Amino acid sequence: MRLTVVRRSCRADVELGAGLHPVLARAYAARGVRSAADLDLSLARLLPVGTLEGIPAAVELLRAHRTGGRVLIVGDFDADGATSSALMVRALRALGFSSVDFLVPNRFRFGYGLTPEIVALALERSPTLIVTVDNGVSSHAGVAAARARGIDVLVTDHHLPGADLPDANVIVNPNLAGSRFGSRALAGVGVAFYVMAALERRLAAEADAGAQPPRVAPLLDLVALGTVADVVPLDANNRVLIAQGLKRIRARRCIAGIQALLTIAGRSSADLTAADLAFGVAPRLNAAGRIDDMGVGIECLLADDPAEAQRLAVRLDELNEERRSIEARMQEEALAAVRRLPDPEPGAVDHSGVCLFDEDWHQGVVGLVASRVKERVRRPVIAFAGADAATLRGSARSIAGVHIRDVLDAIAARHPGLISRFGGHAMAAGLTLERARLDEFARAFDAEVARCSGGRALADAVETDGELNPAEIALETAEALRAGGPWGQAFPEPSFDGLFTVRSARVIGERHVKMWVEPGDSGRSFDAVAFNHLAADAAGELPAGLVRLVYRLDVNEYQGERRLQLLVDHLLPAAR
Repeated sequence: MRLTVVRRSCRADVELGAGLHPVLARAYAARGVRSAADLDLSLARLLPVGTLEGIPAAVELLRAHRTGGRVLIVGDFDADGATSSALMVRALRALGFSSVDFLVPNRFRFGYGLTPEIVALALERSPTLIVTVDNGVSSHAGVAAARARGIDVLVTDHHLPGADLPDANVIVNPNLAGSRFGSRALAGVGVAFYVMAALERRLAAEADAGAQPPRVAPLLDLVALGTVADVVPLDANNRVLIAQGLKRIRARRCIAGIQALLTIAGRSSADLTAADLAFGVAPRLNAAGRIDDMGVGIECLLADDPAEAQRLAVRLDELNEERRSIEARMQEEALAAVRRLPDPEPGAVDHSGVCLFDEDWHQGVVGLVASRVKERVRRPVIAFAGADAATLRGSARSIAGVHIRDVLDAIAARHPGLISRFGGHAMAAGLTLERARLDEFARAFDAEVARCSGGRALADAVETDGELNPAEIALETAEALRAGGPWGQAFPEPSFDGLFTVRSARVIGERHVKMWVEPGDSGRSFDAVAFNHLAADAAGELPAGLVRLVYRLDVNEYQGERRLQLLVDHLLPAAR
């Protein structure tokens, strides 16, 4: 694939205040920041909890079950679902609910969402109210089964709804049709936080006692972790939620489970960034749902005893190592399959959308494989694994400009019955279909992605924040950018491009390339590393001479010394 570099543009008339590092100011302006007020990440900037539709009715429903009721939280088996579940359980118990428990579906036995089978399992605990977190908006049959047994249902979700809604008592979802809430990008844990914050406010207003200590705001560490892990767009509201959660973690005012996961990941809480949560904590938490059962992840987030939290974190780390081993094998198999696709020109993939399946693939890891292959081929990718003898489960990952859930919705409309069930949002989705119809679906998927992209080249361009002069390639710049986050989906970490001469290069860890590079004729050389540069081809060549790097500035701390390091995302020929 022939990648090209496209530099982000920014308005020159944006004034963000004195004292801001000029490189950081340019990056902010290129991301739509228009004033210094846009950089205020205090809780005062959070959208009011009462403006999310369904909140008042949700609060009334919860109040009815506070005393004498039995509330059961039904979550999802990913990190967003785990943090949502833990937040709800912690908040409701702190707010005086007499009976609160949780249940998370095992993905291998029950699949996703509030299904009739999960309701049957839930009946063993005799709930009076089921609250779904990070799921439920598509759970028509499950909601109906619960209501038929006299159980009230509160759905809290953020996934895109279908044409019809389940018959729940109350649904809170910022993506419902007609919603006027100011942020459709809330993760499931963000929706759960809003509901709990509104409930706390209502109960506080009713209490006769004096001011009570906050019970929900201290759980912003969970909100930050779940929001980062779910890779939702970081609009202004989500940036506030993450920034406030990071602030609590840095001050070591976080729950024991998050601190234990940070410790086992070797991440310092003192200068924690969103990336540390994304790449250090979230994978270990997600591993429970991918390999075993997310119950252990939720128990880790509910543990108050540091020793118990550490024990559970060790188990999550073991599961993550198992996940890494499985994923590495599946990824190599997937990339080998991609290389066998029709190849009309060197490196090009003659498909708009790519579907991959292997009989031996692990259904808990196909989402990660789809994500890795998407990054390589820069096309929407769906990776499938067998669910049973007749059914496949797929996990889809998309690129900017292709709304993957809308693609699946369009396929379902054009080919009724082809997809058994599906759900998701713009960048990620899941689906189920018959094994015998995989080839038919793959053709429909390829055609629909081509149709929605209008025949244009999809993601063969890499966006950067332009070129840095040698003086700007400095530790000071890296530290300013690090402190300028949180960065993430739709508010990407600043990256840059430029011509460099490779002075030396060597392989480290079999797949990575360590280099000393010099920009232009500056006479200054910089430490640079390209992770996984040799992963695709065993015979990959080491870079030499003049190259174009797409890179980020990183602070590498070793034995107490902080040094600048260039993290190379793409290593391209100098002509590009």
